[in-house]
Amino acid sequence: MGTPRDISRRSMLKVGALGAGGLCLSDLLRLRASAQAAGVSNPGKDDTAVLLVWLPGGPPHMETYDMKPDAPAEYRGHFQPIKTNVRGIEVCEHLPLHAKMADKYTLIRSFHHDFADHGGGHKRFLTGRDPAQPTGFVNDAPAVPCIVSKCQANRNIGLPNVVALTDRGRDGVDVFSLGAAYLGPMFTPFMVGGDPSSDKFSVRNLDLNEGMAGRMEDRLALLRGMDQMRHLGQQAQTMDAMDEFNQRAFDLLTSKRARDAFDLSQEPENIRSRYGHHAYGQRALMGRRLIEAGCTFVTVVLENPAPTTGLPKYACYNWDSHAVNCHLFEDALFRLPYYDQAITALIEDLYQRGLDKKVMLVVTGEFGRTPRISYSTGTQTGVTQPGRDHWPSSMSVLVSGGGMRTGQVIGSTDALGEHPKDRPMTPNDLWASVYQHLGINYDRTFDDLTGRPMPLLPYGQPIPELF
Repeated sequence: MGTPRDISRRSMLKVGALGAGGLCLSDLLRLRASAQAAGVSNPGKDDTAVLLVWLPGGPPHMETYDMKPDAPAEYRGHFQPIKTNVRGIEVCEHLPLHAKMADKYTLIRSFHHDFADHGGGHKRFLTGRDPAQPTGFVNDAPAVPCIVSKCQANRNIGLPNVVALTDRGRDGVDVFSLGAAYLGPMFTPFMVGGDPSSDKFSVRNLDLNEGMAGRMEDRLALLRGMDQMRHLGQQAQTMDAMDEFNQRAFDLLTSKRARDAFDLSQEPENIRSRYGHHAYGQRALMGRRLIEAGCTFVTVVLENPAPTTGLPKYACYNWDSHAVNCHLFEDALFRLPYYDQAITALIEDLYQRGLDKKVMLVVTGEFGRTPRISYSTGTQTGVTQPGRDHWPSSMSVLVSGGGMRTGQVIGSTDALGEHPKDRPMTPNDLWASVYQHLGINYDRTFDDLTGRPMPLLPYGQPIPELF
């Protein structure tokens, strides 16, 4: 390792790529400051936040929250519904922890849109707009987290205000259509990839240069690396050479708030065990810690629940349960216990910590799955197996917290689960509800690249049953 005087300002402050733009943290702060000077801020309410649990691939609504036990066998599948602690609400038998706390969440069973491709579905759901291209993940309109980031451009909390937590290698903004489009890359979420349940987990976007700090081998290498960086900065007096934005970047990287927010070792073991020592559970817990530290919008992406132990042959990497990808029911038996534990621990934790008014929790994917079961030869298993394909015409969403009314079901689908029957809604109604919770005027506009004013949402209204 070189001496403090050998360490350049670039090597000290350069951080991992923040998505496709490859911005370093000081670049991000500089661009946001320019946006603030241009008068883009509309911060909303300081005491509110959103946790979006994103389920890429599209969870099967008829194996989770909208079961049809009376439908023909080729629709209803293998599982049965069970009663919950709220009269009239039922969920899948393989979500027993959900059944014990239905009073603390609401199921909305009547969302729908028109984009059946993963890319088109991501863009449609996460932006509130019909995408120009029905495929591909690069946004032509800003994702909702980016809009929140822009509205709060002048908010300085000591760590990134808008964050997304993903699997390692899936931490690009265009993987899940989290791009900012015409708002500019400075407003994309701060992406953190990796499995927080792994002993080798580190926050890559905040790691130090290898030549400066060497290999980081502890559970949260971020902590030791930041301490070394702070010491080196003091010894070398490099702070004097930094401009205002690099100084702010350095302060963020070495702030106690940033270090503490990502440090799961500060959580009591009973809490970590309640969430589950797996990728789903510990990532959900990290999301709660970030929100509690002051972040406004945290996206928790749940794909592979067991990256360390590996997937069974009959299971899919994420929720994309085509028959060629997985055995629908065996995959659900593998995946749902992780999911059940993580989501219910998160809901329970928000209530127990008094965050149920501040934090609005949204759990969804880009679409549902075909109500009619299909069969194909599995790529991994080599045998004929059941699956469900993409289906944007009906899907279920779970919401909790946010001071909302809970313990209810809003909307319904027809007898086969194919289309909304009562209270049909689009993702825009969900986002209007999110903006209302955050105190952001969803009727306001931002200029696109041509200077044309674009509303945050082209249509949609807050869901009155929630508030």
